[in-house]
Amino acid sequence: MTGPSRQCVILAGGLGARLGNLTKDVPKPLLDVDGRPFLFHLMRNARRFGFTDFVLLAGYRGERVSAFAAAARQELGADISVIVEPEAAGTAGALLHASEELKDEFLMLNGDSLFSFNFLDLAARPVEGEWLARLALRRVADASRYGSVEVAGDRVRAYREKSAGSQEGLINGGVYWMRRGVLDFIKRTPCSLECEVFPDIATRGALRAFEYDGPFIDIGVPDDLDSARERWSDITRAPATFFDRDGVLNHDAGYTHRIEDFRWIEGARESIKRCNDEGRFVFVVTNQAGVARGYYDEQAIQRLHAWMNEDLRLLGAHIDDFRYCPHHPEGVVPAYTTQCGCRKPKPGMINSLLQEWPVDLASSVFVGDKESDLEAAAAAGLKGLLFHGQHFPPARPSR
Repeated sequence: MTGPSRQCVILAGGLGARLGNLTKDVPKPLLDVDGRPFLFHLMRNARRFGFTDFVLLAGYRGERVSAFAAAARQELGADISVIVEPEAAGTAGALLHASEELKDEFLMLNGDSLFSFNFLDLAARPVEGEWLARLALRRVADASRYGSVEVAGDRVRAYREKSAGSQEGLINGGVYWMRRGVLDFIKRTPCSLECEVFPDIATRGALRAFEYDGPFIDIGVPDDLDSARERWSDITRAPATFFDRDGVLNHDAGYTHRIEDFRWIEGARESIKRCNDEGRFVFVVTNQAGVARGYYDEQAIQRLHAWMNEDLRLLGAHIDDFRYCPHHPEGVVPAYTTQCGCRKPKPGMINSLLQEWPVDLASSVFVGDKESDLEAAAAAGLKGLLFHGQHFPPARPSR
């Protein structure tokens, strides 16, 4: 069994007519938000979940999307291809133009909205019977602008059209998990996924949907674009759970560095997924003095951490980022035999993560099994939890 596909397809061809002169020369997904194109934020968020193969479906000002992709490849550490439709083909038609690029299954995002939740859960949810597409739904106080989705269990029964007047409801959040079989339902172009293909699939019982609660940003109209720009840091900031590794996530066999020696502690994977589902960042912060002592090299650590995320993907879970310290003052490898600022109980690794990620420090926590873990947490301004068992959830809070 393999984990979810690493391909992410993004609809980036909209004209953005409701934004007026703002999109006169710039495609809507490339509008600036917090100093970067909105599309960059979408891709970086998907990158968190291990998506490394991006297909951008462009149309209006497609050359601008191609230039963006060329500049973003290295920074995102991803493969990015751009498919420019020769003429407006609708959301389904754009997908048809990319048919030769598509994997058997893939994540698909609207390029003008960000819905932040655990994407891997959308792929991993068990369902009965055959399906072709899965939708992520978001409950909003006013669904009139979007139209609402009617569900029975996990099956989509109907779409309700946009209506006058404020009305609470479930809306399509613009995040889909798709199978290539969807292409068989695109009979012509232009064609709309939302108005033509999805309703057709729904009548066959092959359209599934799950409700998620997370930050939702739509930049399709000027007021929402202004709101996204003004509130970006508040919208994207989230609490984090920092985990020590050996003795907390896995049984400590003594300088664990080989995949075949790694054994998860009971409940650790599920605890990570629970953090993912709650919208928390998940980080691993680990001392790895075995490098300084000459037992293994840094590549061994990186291979093991990559495998950990591969294994977690089977469950619909992931770790956002890793930090490790390879140094020790009593090491035998000269390059690593040093007093550094990253080895716990010093807070260097934690501070590095805090500088890179928009963490809500007051709501974050560090889970460790040693006093040095708790000291590092305190030095970084984090609450510490002392884990001293053989299974999760973790034990008492540190004072």
